[in-house]
Amino acid sequence: MHAIHHIAIIGSDYARSRHFYVDILGFAVLNEVYRAERDSWKCDLAVGGAQIELFSFPNPPPRPSRPEACGLRHLAFAVSDLDAEVARLESHGVACEPVRVDEYTDRRFTFFADPDGLPLELYEDQGRAI
Repeated sequence: MHAIHHIAIIGSDYARSRHFYVDILGFAVLNEVYRAERDSWKCDLAVGGAQIELFSFPNPPPRPSRPEACGLRHLAFAVSDLDAEVARLESHGVACEPVRVDEYTDRRFTFFADPDGLPLELYEDQGRAI
């Protein structure tokens, strides 16, 4: 294995999730299809060298994430200017937690959530390899 190809996310409201990931986070749509047999949308989004597969399904069950449920904890995005990204998200009504500093790397980070409460992180890389 040499890279992450994609991360799959199921949204409870496809239009709301698509708006969040495309219009607010700014990820480019690579491909988008409606699968009538599954009553499901699939939208491939470009995120650096990887992709997010954004899905919709009728009535998906909620997945616990807090307190610290077993499984995928969060998805982190590298940014070069954390303050600018936090300000941009907050201008769209997306609340971010207070910025913290990683005690091991001295890099700044914050958490926020997608429309379904999926925990997401911004991790400041300042143009350096992570």
